[in-house]
Amino acid sequence: MNSSSRRGSVTRFLLATVLAALAAVGGLALLMNIFERKQEAKVPFFKVVDITDDTTDPAVWGKNFPLQYDDYKRTVDQVRTRYGGSDALPRTPTAADPRTVVTQSKIEEDPRLKKMWAGYAFAADFREERGHAYMLDDQTFTDRQKVAKQPGACLNCHASMYTAYKKAGDGDLMKGFEKICALPYAEAAKLVEHPVACIDCHDSQTMALRVTRPAFMEGMRNLKAAQGVKDYDVNRDATRQEMRSYVCGQCHVEYYFKGPEKKLTYPWHNGQKVEQILAYYDAAGFKDWTHKDTGAPALKAQHPEFELWSQGIHARSGVACADCHMPYKREGAHKISSHHVRSPLLDINRSCQTCHKWSEQELKDRVETIQTRFHNLRNVAMDALMDLIDDLKAAQAAGATDDQLKAGREFQRKAQFFFDFVEAENSSGFHAPDEAARILGESIDFSRKGQKAVRDLLPRPAIVAPTASIP
Repeated sequence: MNSSSRRGSVTRFLLATVLAALAAVGGLALLMNIFERKQEAKVPFFKVVDITDDTTDPAVWGKNFPLQYDDYKRTVDQVRTRYGGSDALPRTPTAADPRTVVTQSKIEEDPRLKKMWAGYAFAADFREERGHAYMLDDQTFTDRQKVAKQPGACLNCHASMYTAYKKAGDGDLMKGFEKICALPYAEAAKLVEHPVACIDCHDSQTMALRVTRPAFMEGMRNLKAAQGVKDYDVNRDATRQEMRSYVCGQCHVEYYFKGPEKKLTYPWHNGQKVEQILAYYDAAGFKDWTHKDTGAPALKAQHPEFELWSQGIHARSGVACADCHMPYKREGAHKISSHHVRSPLLDINRSCQTCHKWSEQELKDRVETIQTRFHNLRNVAMDALMDLIDDLKAAQAAGATDDQLKAGREFQRKAQFFFDFVEAENSSGFHAPDEAARILGESIDFSRKGQKAVRDLLPRPAIVAPTASIP
């Protein structure tokens, strides 16, 4: 072997030795990192403060759960998607309303809503929704409070209520719930400090998900009973994956105030489809108000996201609300649910691409296509309802009696409730596209049948005899 060959061999040996050393160091570093992450993952949180069922302030929970709390605080943001979200509009605060920012008015964007709700508080004020951080302020300072005396039951979905219910009932959740429901809103509001917070969804000792709203507990018990399941207890019988929807369904639902005690009730005794809920209201003889222009016994749907979602493909596939609106994410070794609750379209990678292997743009386009079709059909249904209201007004002006108007008014009640069921639902039809389209189609049909029912009551245009021709 010549000197050149020997030098080459030595060089290769040294290079191999260096590479082996680097690989060993890299492997050791990787193993140390894995070990550190495993150790980190064994301790999901550090207990800095004691938390009990009396700890309502989310900032205190945040000392033990800083990652989740940081996300929770981000619900102050206002970001629009094509058909959702809201704009932050500056406002001059007053003594009566200290808010410096509000959202755009829906009844100004679409005056047909005001006509639909004529005589009801929503015709006075109805704005685009914004994040959980604002839910208590926006309920407290809405102009609807000036029009109608709202009960304490309204706080169920706008404030951190679990501890307040327990205290009001001397430890009995149901008794406290019933007591606060019956209070005037202003009096009940003195019992709470925060919007919906950690305590409303999590057990203070185990951090397990739990339902804290008695109305939902009773609603699910009635729903399961209708399905043949007796004595259903949501906190005992629901799976963890179901709970990741149920804690959201505590508030994102249709409801009404039952009786003079204003007990918040979820009308699921027959089922959660819109016609099943309407049948319950009809049997109970319930109406939200009498329509000012037509005299119809009208109903106002609230925000039935849970009900519509339950009719969709995601619910049937076992996808929970939190999977899309609070998707899992990694923070170091920790896997946590994002508590920055918002539209999945603002986090397509985590919310959608976990299951759907298409580009973000394609997934966004698919959602917006569904929502655009929904809004087009929504406008057709709204116009049909406006036509029915106009015909009923004209028939009344022509002297039609209540008996003559009864059928038309009943069709208005049906058309309006079906329309409002998906109008008040905040997914623009996406939670269950086929069901939303069916409901709007039924609403159109009810409106046109109502017009037919009052056709003979309408004043007929005068028939002008033709002028004789001059030879």
